Amino acid sequence: MSSDLGGFPRSRPQALTVKHGARGDGRGVLVRPQEHSLPEEAGPRLTEGPDHRRSAPVPPVAGTRVEGYDDSPMAAIRAAMGGGSVMEELIYQSATALAGLIRARKVSSEEVVKACLHRIQTVNPKVNAVAQLTADTALAQARAADAALARGEVKGPLHGVPITIKDSIETAGVISSAGTRGRAGHVPPRDATVVARLRAAGAVLLGTTNVPELACAYETDNLVYGRTNNPFDLSRAAGGSSGGAAAIVATGGSPMDIGSDAGGSIRLPSAWCGVAGLKPTSGRVPKTGCFPPLGGVLETLSQVGPIARRVEDLSLMLPIISGPDWRDPSVVPMPLGDPRNVPLKGLRVAFHTDNGIAAPTPETADVVRAAARCLAEAGLAVEEDRPEAIGQTAELGLGLFGGDGAAGFRMLLQMVGTTEVHPLMQRFLDMMGAYAMSTPAFCGLLFKRDMFCSAMLSFLQQYDVVLCPVNASPALPHGTTWDHLPTFSYTLTYNLTGWPAVVVRAGTSPEGLPIGVQVVARPWREDVALAVAQHLETALDGWQPPPL
Repeated sequence: MSSDLGGFPRSRPQALTVKHGARGDGRGVLVRPQEHSLPEEAGPRLTEGPDHRRSAPVPPVAGTRVEGYDDSPMAAIRAAMGGGSVMEELIYQSATALAGLIRARKVSSEEVVKACLHRIQTVNPKVNAVAQLTADTALAQARAADAALARGEVKGPLHGVPITIKDSIETAGVISSAGTRGRAGHVPPRDATVVARLRAAGAVLLGTTNVPELACAYETDNLVYGRTNNPFDLSRAAGGSSGGAAAIVATGGSPMDIGSDAGGSIRLPSAWCGVAGLKPTSGRVPKTGCFPPLGGVLETLSQVGPIARRVEDLSLMLPIISGPDWRDPSVVPMPLGDPRNVPLKGLRVAFHTDNGIAAPTPETADVVRAAARCLAEAGLAVEEDRPEAIGQTAELGLGLFGGDGAAGFRMLLQMVGTTEVHPLMQRFLDMMGAYAMSTPAFCGLLFKRDMFCSAMLSFLQQYDVVLCPVNASPALPHGTTWDHLPTFSYTLTYNLTGWPAVVVRAGTSPEGLPIGVQVVARPWREDVALAVAQHLETALDGWQPPPL
């Protein structure tokens, strides 16, 4: 662990206390801690409301009747897209489609950014997904992108396309708190590698999205920004730790986001919010600039990856963020295949509906079976089969995270100056304390993990793809996720193996909640997982707009 741990504030170790969030009702806010305001150019000036909530004034979206705004370019887009609401036609487009429209100059980057900002202003008071909104700089970058395009200059494949970034992935000049009080005013001097690469490809940063404290929970709530709500049912969790990312993408506030995943933190929120998400192979994407900086035995569990409404956008973003940065020693310069070149017919698929650890809800099992039938009808060789080694997932995963009794996480909180932790964080610390073990026992656990990975790999010799649930159930009510810890074993298995996994919506629960399926492929074969997920999305409709 680095001596300065990314430049965050240092403090003397202090005792931790627990404090419940000030906004227990989950109402959305766009806040900036008062004692650590950003320079004006880093974001809009935020105003204090009478109930101490803050709102960010956003310029009117193109297409509304506002003096000084020219709607004529959007009239042509409205006609080309078949009529209807201009804003909906823009905010619900895929990032791939938006990039094409912007390059063809059928719509401007400024118009797209304004549409997203307007949508954030509309939905964030309900879902509380956006942590920091950088409206001023986003609009300036969008205008610069439009001016460059007018000169015939294209910065990259994401030229002028807006994006949000998970709050635990550092963004230069914008507060990156990782959801903990000690970093509530931390402004990184530089971008994380993935953020820098996305900007270099032309992406326009709209802001950052909410996370649980230190990204250590399966739902998103913290003492800095409060609780993120599921856009399909505000009384339920959006998932964690990339809950803000999945929620704002699902609602059309951003076409894409970047998350991180050490136990399901990309895949679970994607499933619960009905969007698509990719956990790449461990070692594919640099984690430089992510917080906490895992390292050590947890290094191979975590990976950075994209979240979007459409699978095609995962395929668009992955090549941009992949490859060595000569700072993250875990990254391997492996070739990256193109999903468009993957022949589906004949691929061997093993599917299971129950991992033997946590029984799924009936509708979850039904959705996986329907996805399996869909693949069989497309000519894939589908067989119901499950790796026997999966049963070791909970023992290995919880042992790796809690082998030191959470001493490492407690030290990290103290080093950043956090003295009050959220109840979710305290519950995590208490649970992990129960898994503390001796050094010989931990060494034995590492050996068991290697044997587990070997057994799993042997199973995959027979198949190209594993199809299974993302979780045992759709979105859970707020505050209950730690009570259902075994249900998250469906994602944790593939953190232990390091294999790539894509999540795509494939059905709906009786309550109207999204149900996703998980498409897992062999190491380094993200192209296969993406190709299969793309077919499922096309056949089963994938993302659907939430009722907001």
